[in-house]
Amino acid sequence: MKKFDVFGIGNALVDCVCLVSDSFLDDNNIEKGLMTIVDDKKQKSIIEKIKDTDPFIQSGGSVPNSIYTLSNLGGSGYLSFLISNDSYGNLYLNDIKKSGINTADKKYFFGDGMTGSCLVLTTPDAERTMNTCLGASSNFSIKNINFDDLKLSRYLYIEGYLVTSDVAIEAIKKSISFSIENDVKISLTFSDLSMVKYFREKFLNILNHKIDLLFCNQEEAKTFTGENDFKKCCKKMLEYSELVVITKGDKGSLIISNSGENIEIKPKNVTPLDTVGAGDTYAGAFLYGINNGLSLRKSGELASSLSSKVVTKLGPRLDKNVIDSIKQTMI
Repeated sequence: MKKFDVFGIGNALVDCVCLVSDSFLDDNNIEKGLMTIVDDKKQKSIIEKIKDTDPFIQSGGSVPNSIYTLSNLGGSGYLSFLISNDSYGNLYLNDIKKSGINTADKKYFFGDGMTGSCLVLTTPDAERTMNTCLGASSNFSIKNINFDDLKLSRYLYIEGYLVTSDVAIEAIKKSISFSIENDVKISLTFSDLSMVKYFREKFLNILNHKIDLLFCNQEEAKTFTGENDFKKCCKKMLEYSELVVITKGDKGSLIISNSGENIEIKPKNVTPLDTVGAGDTYAGAFLYGINNGLSLRKSGELASSLSSKVVTKLGPRLDKNVIDSIKQTMI
């Protein structure tokens, strides 16, 4: 008997979101549109420079954002993560409790160092650029996973950002093999184009066994497969996963499978302010849908509605009352 819809593993980060100009990125040698791993010194330097912009601070992280969405839709989400016992860590734990997200005992998620943070710099064109200081999350390993709880889950959901760490990759591989042995489906998100560009071989190492569900955007899919022709790209993606969900920004999204599904989800007409969290929200809503009786199309439509809403505000997460309102109109 399964207890949890989705067991997520990912970096626990506190997001600091602010609006900046393109020249700010240039002046500080920050590559636009990508996620860059930085050390404590670099992170503190940038934070000092944007402190007068009234940044928006909220718990984040790619898979944690998805689990937040799933849980607030009424799903049973579980999060495996690593933080420190500091002010950001306490903020993170409080947000998890308020969201109804399940976790292991604290012996699994408290580590040394500082709690990780992600500086999300949003330019006037709504594109987000991220500087990430992993902090304690950089030490995420097998010992931070409660395998008894993973066994009770329908899906394992793996964050692509974890491929930057060899000890995290070891934890991913162990989780995948354990899931296969215990009837837990496996899902993965590429998380960011930079991960695919610089860590493609790491993903190939993980995907040597075909998984059940893979989330990515169109550019990530093309970069991963090396195919510029989108039809060929889609065919290639299905070699790695039984079901693939590809988001295409203002062109909607596509759900394809080895069973023959080819479902186009139409885009919503919105004016984006901040695209951070769009893919995470989409994945969380889609995972909620397929675990709670919705069809693939209905799951995609719910995911599209929520992700198009989150881009109209600062920050990667929607308030629960907004999620509830959209859910009521869709289901």
